[in-house]
Amino acid sequence: MASPAPVRVDCHNHVGVELGFYLRGNYPYAQTLPQLLAEGDTAGISHFLVFPMVTHLGLSLEGMRAGEVRTEGALEAVPYAWENRRLLEEVYRLFPGDAAGRVFPLAMADPLRATDAQAAALRTLWDEFAPLGDGGRPFYGLKFQTTMLRAPIRALLDQGRVLLDFARERDLPLLVHSSVYPEDPWAQASDILDVAERVPDLRFCVAHSCRFDRECLERVAALPNAWFDCSAHIIHCRLACADSPHVAPPARRFDSDYARPEAVLRDLAAAYPGKLLWGSDSPYHSYVDADLRLWATYRDEADCLLALPAGLLDRVARDNAARCFRLPGLEAAP
Repeated sequence: MASPAPVRVDCHNHVGVELGFYLRGNYPYAQTLPQLLAEGDTAGISHFLVFPMVTHLGLSLEGMRAGEVRTEGALEAVPYAWENRRLLEEVYRLFPGDAAGRVFPLAMADPLRATDAQAAALRTLWDEFAPLGDGGRPFYGLKFQTTMLRAPIRALLDQGRVLLDFARERDLPLLVHSSVYPEDPWAQASDILDVAERVPDLRFCVAHSCRFDRECLERVAALPNAWFDCSAHIIHCRLACADSPHVAPPARRFDSDYARPEAVLRDLAAAYPGKLLWGSDSPYHSYVDADLRLWATYRDEADCLLALPAGLLDRVARDNAARCFRLPGLEAAP
């Protein structure tokens, strides 16, 4: 009898339509669940955390086309109410045979706008889909991408506290997009970690390796309720080689050879073996607009992971995800 395939978890994937990118001519702008599963199968990845795209029908289509965040004239009143429901419909009703046991949804949220209504919508979704989820858990965390929403992550401590209350009630971690770009006041990695320090009873995963900011990575290492993922790793390494302001400057940057993304991932895994989660950021392992072309494939990202030594590979592609997101059936081996 053949031995079972190893568990390899991709903790960072978008499913759906990114209307803001589509309306402005940027790429990528969509991904379907079957497409993601097929790419994962060919690349040796077995399990996936998935969540909607960032812009949503609670935003004005005209505003999205102009690259602005406006709500007047939007098709929906509650941020992500439509998108979160659509995702759960795909996972549990449209493709249950393909998704069962290997797809773990997360719900998207905005920490600033209509937060009471968002929390009410999340509770409704939870109650409706709980009978379909493993052990009554229809989703496994909340995802925040506050840069594109222009909503400060610190709003979680004020307007967004009701979302923290919901996460606490359901024992859900928060996966949060991070930035170090000086002109981004909404998603600074240091602000995310300030929130995590203020809310020690909730688990946080900071996306994009804290943009390689060494001080923030060390803060993650010191916090018992914090982890980080390496989503869109290859294109971030290329940004580091170019000294882009979208990653940490050299004086604050984690020390590694950024011309070799597989070496950077290995160094991060060795330095933070209990804190790093692997994620591809599919389909945003690439980004293209009129001025910028950053390109890597899902297979490129997976090959970078699979080059890790076996012990580190199991930790960053299984054990840490299972602990942070409490994924059923994927508990770490003793």
